[in-house]
Amino acid sequence: MANLFAKLPMLMGVPEGGASGGSGQMVTTFITFGLVILIFYFLIIRPQNKKQKETKKMLSALKKGDKVVSIGGVHGTVVAVKEQTTVVKVDDNIKLEFSKSAISSVVSKG
Repeated sequence: MANLFAKLPMLMGVPEGGASGGSGQMVTTFITFGLVILIFYFLIIRPQNKKQKETKKMLSALKKGDKVVSIGGVHGTVVAVKEQTTVVKVDDNIKLEFSKSAISSVVSKG
């Protein structure tokens, strides 16, 4: 068993010269970090930015008569659109005022 631990550096492929191959390892490390950053950008950051733009566009196009769903799951029809809020008719005599950001989707246009 002791003999195995003595050969461990050789089995792991550690260079014998110590500093030799250091610049090659740095290039490989930079390429790896660059690939990780690209993967994060295309899989996380870009789709999130796209969704934010679509949501902003949807909220700016909100108008009276649209059927909407809030982030809490409340379904209703838009009665009035104000600068920061929307008034949603939920039932015959029930109107709720939501922040525009609380509207998750437009089910159908009015």
